[in-house]
Amino acid sequence: MEKHRIFIVEDDVKIASLLAETLRKYQYEVETIKEFDHLVEEFTAFNPHMVLLDINLPSYDGYYWCRQLRQHTTCPIIFISARSGEMDQIFALENGGDDFITKPFNYEIVLAKIRSHLRRTYGEYASRQEERTIKQGQLVLHLERMELHKNDLEIPLQKKECIILELLMGNAPKVVTREQLLEELWDDQAFVDENTLNVNMTRVRKKLADYHISSSIETVRGAGYRFILSAGEL
Repeated sequence: MEKHRIFIVEDDVKIASLLAETLRKYQYEVETIKEFDHLVEEFTAFNPHMVLLDINLPSYDGYYWCRQLRQHTTCPIIFISARSGEMDQIFALENGGDDFITKPFNYEIVLAKIRSHLRRTYGEYASRQEERTIKQGQLVLHLERMELHKNDLEIPLQKKECIILELLMGNAPKVVTREQLLEELWDDQAFVDENTLNVNMTRVRKKLADYHISSSIETVRGAGYRFILSAGEL
């Protein structure tokens, strides 16, 4: 049975070490952050099932890093911080966190919360919930996993790639307007450069091509985009 992997983002070496040591005793696979400037890269390489995230960190705070990670994962993120104010907890949840534990913490509470979130996301409780998917011919988009499947082929997606395909595949063969896409991809469209959507669309098209998916995303001039299912993938 695969061990659950937990990624600890904590700049206090002593706390990170003690927390990691405790979790390993309970058969978790644990990695602690090494270079804060490469946090996303380390996260991606470890591919954890859960993140334990401090707020006060070098350069950027935990709220910032939580938003960055949410572009790549839907895994549970639990904030662990000495900042115990109500607004700190609200910011943590509003920036993508799933829970908040205040330092100094009781290890039993930490372990109980970890088990609870892992059960709900990957275990016995998750298995009772029907996974959301969108099917177009041989292509199946798994929304919670952020993966596109074609037969035995599994294509990992970043969050924005998954959102784009969810809208296009879910509405196919209808056109999805640029406004609809912008609204789903970014909370505040006023600060989004017009070219940003084009860049993201190019990335999705490239990913489909890289994995030899012949279905395509068609640009409908003056309207938006449409997902075209190829004859070979019907």
